[in-house]
Amino acid sequence: MTHALLIEDEATARADLRAKLAAHPDIAIIDEAATLRSARARLAQHDYELVFMDIQLVGGCSFDLVPDVRPGARIIFVTAYDAYALRAFEVNALDYLLKPVAPARLAEALRRFAAAGPATDHDLPPGPALRLEDTVFLRSGLRGRFAPVRSISLIGARDNYSEVQLADGTKVFLRKSLKAWEDTLPATHFMRVHRTQIVNLAHVVRYERDSDEHTRLYLENIAEPVLASRDRWAELRERLTALRPTP
Repeated sequence: MTHALLIEDEATARADLRAKLAAHPDIAIIDEAATLRSARARLAQHDYELVFMDIQLVGGCSFDLVPDVRPGARIIFVTAYDAYALRAFEVNALDYLLKPVAPARLAEALRRFAAAGPATDHDLPPGPALRLEDTVFLRSGLRGRFAPVRSISLIGARDNYSEVQLADGTKVFLRKSLKAWEDTLPATHFMRVHRTQIVNLAHVVRYERDSDEHTRLYLENIAEPVLASRDRWAELRERLTALRPTP
């Protein structure tokens, strides 16, 4: 039996989803919340595995609640929002459902939930490739934050983990491999310049080459330069030139 929370500020929408979930006896709605404040208090308890969450609640946006969802639980957004908002859900959530919820789509979302298992600290699903205009949720343990993809400056490998450095100087430590990042980040701007580091080339302010053909990249708001592998110099120069063509 999966214990689920229903976070939705419209009583009719809650009743509709409860009725459609009756066809899935393995899912039990154990509680509901209609406001941001009450939802945050309810999410603090650890007796649930799944959360159905509307995007707009009394008191604010439910994206603000994502850091409050207990580790291991999954989120399915239920929304009437447009394609721009759906893109954010697609990137950050297990699934999303459009109102009014179609029974077939609900069944599909629950199949995806059953197949996915408990959530881990991998913040980006392997599905959609990311775009610069996307916003991603970076969760590290019990804390998390949203960040535009374009604000990611540098990602460094730490075994099966990675350290993400943002343009504002923030660092986030995630359980996500460098290969997983490489497979989803937009190749127009992000390059694996070394086996342990991915750089946002748009954040490179200058580079230096020495007599041994070592290349050091200097990124804004990052004190230490990034050393690029010698065998990647040709591609690196070409891609830097493509981003900053000379007049």
